[in-house]
Amino acid sequence: MLLKDKTVIITGASRGIGRAAAFECAKQGANIVIGHSGRPSGGQAAQSLIAEIKDIGRHAIDVGSDAANLDTGELLVREAVKAFGQVDVFVNNAGICPFHSFLDMPRETYLETVNTNLNGAYFAVQAAANQMKKQRQGGSIIAVSSISALVGGEFQTHYTPTKAGLLSLMQSCAVALGKYNIRCNAVLPGTIATDINKEDLADPEKLAYMSSRTCLGRLGEPEDLAGPIVFLASDMSRYVTGASLLVDGGLFVNLQ
Repeated sequence: MLLKDKTVIITGASRGIGRAAAFECAKQGANIVIGHSGRPSGGQAAQSLIAEIKDIGRHAIDVGSDAANLDTGELLVREAVKAFGQVDVFVNNAGICPFHSFLDMPRETYLETVNTNLNGAYFAVQAAANQMKKQRQGGSIIAVSSISALVGGEFQTHYTPTKAGLLSLMQSCAVALGKYNIRCNAVLPGTIATDINKEDLADPEKLAYMSSRTCLGRLGEPEDLAGPIVFLASDMSRYVTGASLLVDGGLFVNLQ
């Protein structure tokens, strides 16, 4: 019960990495605020997750609001405090990656990606940090960045800068918020089999190639991120801040 009675907000928590992290945090004793897009599919997925969390004796609520909306963070914090009285952990996980070539990148695609992955995240982190400062009990903020913060991608020129931005944001926030005992860290997933890359990995040859590039010989699963997120959320990492944790099966180091 590493997170017993803590309140954890996770954005993009109705599916993929966010869902796996939310369930593991609940298993570790936390109450969960499930942030999702607000679309009907997100709401349905959130309700099924709430039922699963209740089955293990924990509590959860869902808050539907677009991660690109700069007011979403304030809403998530407000609803968390209303339901559970406090905010102890904030996990910024929501993100999109509509693959597209650089030279004909539509402005709408670029702006949607940046607003969802970085601009909305900035103000959501700010809202969570202000609540944690007010509580005077410290807290943990975790950004789900990506290996893409460290390497380029031909069809990800709009995406990789946002993930690099999240990593940099956690480093700077670690400096800015340390005086309040608020720790800020990033996890950097490699290729994780989720909805965000389902179409890209539909080609069996590409799937085999991407798997072979990892030291462990397989792609990641959402559950592979849940443990590292719980670690950074818990007091086991109480002296860890400004850190970046690669969770990529050895993809980054396997250059030979």
